[in-house]
Order: sequence, then structure tokens, then C-alpha cells
Amino acid sequence: MGGEPTGDTAPEETAVPRLAARVVLIDPAGRTLLFRGRDPGRPEAETWWFPPGGEVEDGETPAEAARREVREETGVLLEDVGEPVRLRRFRAWFEGVLYDQVEHVFVVRAEVGELDVSGWTEVERRVILDHRWWTMDELRSTRETVYPEGLADLLDGPRASADRSEGRTR
Repeated sequence: MGGEPTGDTAPEETAVPRLAARVVLIDPAGRTLLFRGRDPGRPEAETWWFPPGGEVEDGETPAEAARREVREETGVLLEDVGEPVRLRRFRAWFEGVLYDQVEHVFVVRAEVGELDVSGWTEVERRVILDHRWWTMDELRSTRETVYPEGLADLLDGPRASADRSEGRTR
């Protein structure tokens, strides 16, 4: 699910709990990989940009899910993603379902070649419209919706700098 956070839900609405992991990949040039997605259940809604990642499966840790999701969505094999630099919680509608998502956000520097999208699920193929590498200046100045919110500040922050993992690829 890449659903956009929403504040238009009544408190009494029941949301499906969902645990997820996202990986902000930074290439040697300092650019960040983001996917542009949409909610197929709301084709009139705006699109948004987000890093690779997805749901933590039963028996997985968030770090294991982060490595698996990066492999499935990009073809990049990461040995380590380090510790999450942010824990993000939001409620979002996606394909007609309200989710209450807790998301672990990791930041990893890695050498990334051509993306291999052969591991995409059917949902990812419906949701993801495009991808691109963003510079810090582009992240700071864009008027497009980017998640997690404040991504440029997160990447500039002192904790993120200390916690960034030098991801080794296999």
C-alpha cells in the first residue's frame, strides 16, 4: 500500500492495522529513489511520491521486510539496512480500505544500477506509475506530494546522518 495519509476519517471508523517498512535509497551521487503512485480505487485523486517498501509479513522484522521489499521492487540486494531513522504512523484509505499504518523508515546508501521490476506484485503494477531519482534541491523545492513528509529534512537531520547505513549490495 502506498496510500496517502488522510485526515478525513471519523474517529469511530475502524481501520485495518498494518506494519510497513520503507527504504530511502541514496545513490553515490546523493540522489534519492522515489516511486510515483496512485490509489487505483480513487483514480481522481492526486498522485504522490514515496520510497520503496511495503508491508511487514508474518515472522519478519521491519529490517527484513525492508530488505525484501527493496529486492522485489528494485532488484537491489541489501545486506543491511541499519536501524530505522523514523517511525511514522498515519491513517489512509487505499483501494476502499482504511488502514492504520505504522511505518519504519530506513535510510541506506547503495550503488543502484538499472531497476529490475520483475519482482513487482500485481498491486505494485497497478499503483506505481513511474520512478525517478531526486536530488536534495529537488526534494526541498518540489510542490508535488512526497512521503514521508519532510523527507529532505529527515535526510539532512543529525540523527539520520549518524544512523545512515552503508548498504552493501550482493
